[in-house]
Amino acid sequence: MLSAKSLFQEILDNDESFRLFCSIAASGESQGGWENARIAALVPASERDLAPKITRHGADEDKHGRIFHALMKKRGLEPVDVPPATDYTMLLERSGIGLAHEKLKTDQALTLPDIITYLAHSRVTEQRASEQMDMLRAHFGDHPDVGRAVRMISNDEDNHLAYCHEELLRYAAAGHGRAIQRTLRTCALAEIRVYRDVSLAVMAHMGRVLGWSRPKAAVLASGIHAVYLYERLGGWRRMVSLRMPERRDALGGPAGAAPEFA
Repeated sequence: MLSAKSLFQEILDNDESFRLFCSIAASGESQGGWENARIAALVPASERDLAPKITRHGADEDKHGRIFHALMKKRGLEPVDVPPATDYTMLLERSGIGLAHEKLKTDQALTLPDIITYLAHSRVTEQRASEQMDMLRAHFGDHPDVGRAVRMISNDEDNHLAYCHEELLRYAAAGHGRAIQRTLRTCALAEIRVYRDVSLAVMAHMGRVLGWSRPKAAVLASGIHAVYLYERLGGWRRMVSLRMPERRDALGGPAGAAPEFA
């Protein structure tokens, strides 16, 4: 029977599929680290109190990238080039979601609407990351090889999501509620489409590496399309709601050090 646990176990047990998985994950995390570092550097003067939290967010993402590289190194594996169709971060940017990299490469200060766009984009993508890591933690949190990494990254993603909720609620209370909800909805509808396309691409590559049969590949593709249909019909709403998190000031301190996995 196909399940998320059996699928990931199959990927984990094969060196080629494992290094593809880790390479894709490391690339996305490193890109997120760069984006947050640039945003922190360009925060407008009126919002400078937010800069340390954005810096912490980026430092966590960089740490996650190092962790995935360390997991590969531990097994004597080298990273592989990330297939463009599996590059979640790049495809979101091409869809016009979040802040354009061309804007972040300049030295021009961002605006308050830019900061709201960044937070809304992060709230949506961190929802996805938190859910994925919750699933991996449930099934592999005690795994001797990847459990420690899964638990650490999962905790960080929960912190990132809490931070986004808290900061967006603060801006909503300051009168930006309509802009926030409009931006969240646009981001969520684009994200579920990109997530579907990336999931299909990743599964296609994994299927070739692992030699999946056509029926198995078809079942997995059908599952991905079913998730998209659910999200398109209303599941996306979980990505745009805002509530005060139990974890307050989740990014108020320095980033934790990455443990040595390799």
